[in-house]
Amino acid sequence: MMRYFFLFIALLLNITVFGQELSGKQLLKNAIAFHDPDGNWKSFRGKMLIEMESPGNDSRSTTLEVNLPENYFKSTVKKDNSTIESELKQGECTLKLNGSTSILPTIKDSLNITCERAKMMKNYYTYLYGLPMKLEDPGSIIDSKVTKKSFKGKEYVVLKVGYDKEVGSDTWYFYFDPKTYAMEVYQFYHDESQNDGEYILLSEMISVNGMKIPKIREWFYNKDDGYLATDTLVKANTTN
Repeated sequence: MMRYFFLFIALLLNITVFGQELSGKQLLKNAIAFHDPDGNWKSFRGKMLIEMESPGNDSRSTTLEVNLPENYFKSTVKKDNSTIESELKQGECTLKLNGSTSILPTIKDSLNITCERAKMMKNYYTYLYGLPMKLEDPGSIIDSKVTKKSFKGKEYVVLKVGYDKEVGSDTWYFYFDPKTYAMEVYQFYHDESQNDGEYILLSEMISVNGMKIPKIREWFYNKDDGYLATDTLVKANTTN
C-alpha cells in the first residue's frame, strides 16, 4: 500500500513539474515549430503586398521585395499620387520618387525619403513578418518565466522579451494560444510604468512558403485601446 502511495505522490510531482516546465525558450521553440516548421524564414525570398488603412488618412499600398540570404530589401510605397521606392542591396541604398532618382532636397524632407528611413523600414517589416522566428536573433533577451494572461477574453501563455541596448529599449510581450502555440497578439512598451506603447491583434493565418503568417494586423494604443491602423497582407509570393 505504501508503495502505491509513493507512486501517487511521484505522479503528482511529475505533473507539477511538467506544468511548470515550459520555459521562455521552450515556448519560443514551440511557437516557431507552429509558424515555421521547416525553418524557411532564414532563406526567405519573395514579394508581399500590404495595404494599410488608418483613420483620417488615405490608404497606403506597400510592395516589399525581400531576399534575406542576399541581404536585399526593396519597398515600393504608393500614397497620395506618389510612388516612393527604397532599395537596399548589399548595404547600397537607392531612392526613387515616381521612378526618378533626382529628388529635390525639400521634397525629400517633406516626404521623409532617406536611406535612414529605408533601413528602419527594412528592420520594421522583416521583424514583424518574421515573428516569432526573429526572436532568435542576437540581442533578444528571452525571459525564462512564462506567464498566463487573459487578453480580450481569451487565455494565453505569454513570452516577455527585452533587447540588448545596441538593439532596442522596448519591452515586448507575445501572446500564444496555449494549445497550438499560434501567435495571436503582441504588445510593446517604451515605458511599461506609463502604460504607453501599443498592442497588435493578429488574425486570419495564411500559408506562405510553409510558414504561417497573420494576414491582418490591427494596431491599438495600450493606454486607452484607441484604434491606430490595420495592415492587411493582400498577397505574398515566394521564389524559394
